Amino acid sequence: MLLEKMLQSQGFGARKHCQQLIKTGAITIHDEVITDPKHKLNLNDLVFAVHGTQYEYREKIYIALNKPKGYECSHQATHHFSVFDLFDDVHLNRGLQCVGRLDQDTTGLLLLTDDGQFLQALTHPKKHVPKVYQMHTADPVTPEQILQLQQGVELRNEKGIFAATGVEALGTHQLQMTVHQGVYHQVKRMLAAVGNKVEQLHRAQIGQLNLTHLNALPEGKWVYLTAEQIALAKYRAE
Repeated sequence: MLLEKMLQSQGFGARKHCQQLIKTGAITIHDEVITDPKHKLNLNDLVFAVHGTQYEYREKIYIALNKPKGYECSHQATHHFSVFDLFDDVHLNRGLQCVGRLDQDTTGLLLLTDDGQFLQALTHPKKHVPKVYQMHTADPVTPEQILQLQQGVELRNEKGIFAATGVEALGTHQLQMTVHQGVYHQVKRMLAAVGNKVEQLHRAQIGQLNLTHLNALPEGKWVYLTAEQIALAKYRAE
């Protein structure tokens, strides 16, 4: 791949801007300043620097964010911050998208990518990738509510029955459960359907990927996923 095309693919702007970066000596590869936009590259394990900041070539990007409260999963956030405020223009220029959404008041594991196939694999309704949620409830969690959630509840304006697996009381007002669909406000609506209310909601796991796999990623921070972590996120029980 030509150097100018590589830079463009990595989010460094339009072709003309990338050519300008190269010609002004901003690009370094293996401690050598490259000033030819048509310089041919081997992309395997390519590391390059732009104005002294080092980058790895990534054909696609897969990111895990520990989402803080008060951030919307929208590029045009209206009443709160946007999760995209946590990323620089280089990432945004690549067309970074949220893999599913979390409400502004929900915290926890959020994946982002510029890979449309990966996004589809995790969000398509037929894929049933499990997601583990932990919550604080307004009222004490009862055995009857746990049973109802396991057996399934009806949700207004939705077809079918919505059941959770791994439903477990973590305290008198704390609950953990796994959902396998992805309808709007599903967890909150399921709790309402059994006569309780979610006060705080946290997503702990997607597929088999959880925050412990990410070295207890601090809130508001993000990391690139490894190939192994990507596979964990896509895992679903057959």
